[in-house]
Amino acid sequence: MSRILIPSTSPFAPIMGFSRVVRVGNHISVGGTAPIDKDGNTVGVGDPAAQARQCFETIESCLAQAGASMKDVVRTRMLLTRISDWEQIAIVRGRYFKDILPVDTVMEVSSFINPDWLVEVEVDAVVDHDE
Repeated sequence: MSRILIPSTSPFAPIMGFSRVVRVGNHISVGGTAPIDKDGNTVGVGDPAAQARQCFETIESCLAQAGASMKDVVRTRMLLTRISDWEQIAIVRGRYFKDILPVDTVMEVSSFINPDWLVEVEVDAVVDHDE
């Protein structure tokens, strides 16, 4: 079975040794996606909705590189440093998934590597064909 790796733009990827996406067969895992742009800069400092949008835009782009789309997502995990931001972030999530309806977990964490990050998002997807 083939293994496809999509690299991360995170400045921490080379230090920690991780990919943004790993696809094995028809299973795709997208790791904790922070609100950073393609140059590794934090987007939307202090704005949970803007940060969530950046996370989902990154995820959507990376899924496409792996031969998938948001419609293939079966699970999302949203990690928040302030659980009180859940509704703003959930509204953004709903714009991407309101008709797809993957399962979801929302959890509060104490912090991320970068203290400006308010949210990270992980997704799992399954496509109906192997690469």
